[in-house]
Amino acid sequence: MSFPIMRHRRLRQSVGIRNMVRETVLNVQDLVQPIFVTYGTNVRNEISSMPGVYHFSLDTLKTEVDEIAALGIPAVLLFGIPETKDSIGSSAFAEDGIVQEATRLIKSWYPELLVIADTCLCEFTDHGHCGMVHTFEHEGHIHGDVLNDESLTLLVQTAVSQARAGADIIAPSNMMDGFVQAIRSGLDEAGFLNVPIMSYSVKYASAFYGPFREAADSAPQFGDRKTYQMDPANVREALREAESDVLEGADMLMVKPALAYLDVMRMIKDQFDLPLVAYNVSGEYSMVKAAALQGWINEKAIVQEMLTGMKRAGADIIITYFAKDSARWLLER
Repeated sequence: MSFPIMRHRRLRQSVGIRNMVRETVLNVQDLVQPIFVTYGTNVRNEISSMPGVYHFSLDTLKTEVDEIAALGIPAVLLFGIPETKDSIGSSAFAEDGIVQEATRLIKSWYPELLVIADTCLCEFTDHGHCGMVHTFEHEGHIHGDVLNDESLTLLVQTAVSQARAGADIIAPSNMMDGFVQAIRSGLDEAGFLNVPIMSYSVKYASAFYGPFREAADSAPQFGDRKTYQMDPANVREALREAESDVLEGADMLMVKPALAYLDVMRMIKDQFDLPLVAYNVSGEYSMVKAAALQGWINEKAIVQEMLTGMKRAGADIIITYFAKDSARWLLER
């Protein structure tokens, strides 16, 4: 036999060897569990398009948070469904808003559990867009323009109110130009210099958000979000978006969705020396759940492989509706 000959299989011969040489390791500290909070009492309603994910009223929230904390998951991402909506999303920045109230409760129960507040207006506006809009009628149809700079003022108010309620991290997801700089300035002026910004830097106008529209009751009432969220076909544009956020003071960068954009995640990770967040979004979750419920796939194996792929692509943090399940599986190792 001539040499050299490569015996790559030598390092795959046993579980012990495979574990020893494993290059990418997923652990519980990588995970963030999203939570949907709403008004009412005794509400724990499963979201039909997201099996295993629920709306919680404040009086049922603690059981969910207890479970998350017991599993060692370090952070939750809060989304709120308000009691009332209006054209400017005023419930988003109300001192007694649903996200603010939930934040205070969670921090009183578990001071060390990180609360990440999603900072957007779409769940709180009656038109479902992520900022203020100017609407007009043309040929019998309602049209509208999302007003960028006017929206920034409301987003700053929202971020400051969330920080005042005790949020550890502000996560603006609106994709308005200049939103990081505006929110950073607003937080600093309000005395929250040490509250970091987890920016939804690269957020695509994706079909993978479908189930979230039901979960957050945030579908646009006219048009779509393609004038402010990114075209899924573009990758160089993602660099420009991320660079703007870095220059404006973002502390963490996010790519959303994750599964169909692993190449974008890798590029952002290679280009910028900031923690990278992957958002494993609702459509990615629901597809796996639907296939698993039919018995077509091994859910545990698929999820672990999927989340490991996101980490391999460069993610330091993974927001996923599978966080609790994944934490349980990781504890079994």
